[in-house]
Amino acid sequence: MGKSTVAQMLRDLGVPVFDADAEVRAMQGPGGELLPAIEQAFPGTTGVEGLNRPALRAAVFDDKAALARLEAIVHPAVAARRAAFLSANAGQPLIVYDIPLLFEKGGAREVHATAVVSAPAHLQAERVLARPGMDAETLARILAHQMPDAEKRARADVVIDTGTDHATTQAAVADLVARIRAGDPPPWIAPERA
Repeated sequence: MGKSTVAQMLRDLGVPVFDADAEVRAMQGPGGELLPAIEQAFPGTTGVEGLNRPALRAAVFDDKAALARLEAIVHPAVAARRAAFLSANAGQPLIVYDIPLLFEKGGAREVHATAVVSAPAHLQAERVLARPGMDAETLARILAHQMPDAEKRARADVVIDTGTDHATTQAAVADLVARIRAGDPPPWIAPERA
């Protein structure tokens, strides 16, 4: 969708961004704090290089109970890091949580406003399929576990369109940040949530 690109645009504007995916990768990388628990729950899915993503994906992808066990390991650790990030940035006028599956896992209740980064389906597929190790079948399986983009867009307080050129998206992000910093939040942020 362009989520990482928008997150970098925000960082470039001095906005602290909590990247949940990056935190998970760090905790599952070499020597990561989650590796022992993951290995115990899913033997053979970790090694000296960290998490073996294909092996773990095979162990949990189509098994709801296994996925729930994995989430019970990962989600509390991410929540602890998110709380530490919030504490460290409590004085900032704006912070951003870059969290996949925010709506699906109920995380939208914990934030003042939600922004969905979105691109047309053909661009999304093109971008994802360009990643190493990704194929159409894997993409279809991932999308089957996610809320449809149209529903996310309908639930969001703002939609950041990354289906346009880079400069247009960057200008929209900069305008949004400037308005929030100026104390003029866009009308989609209700006063009690600002």
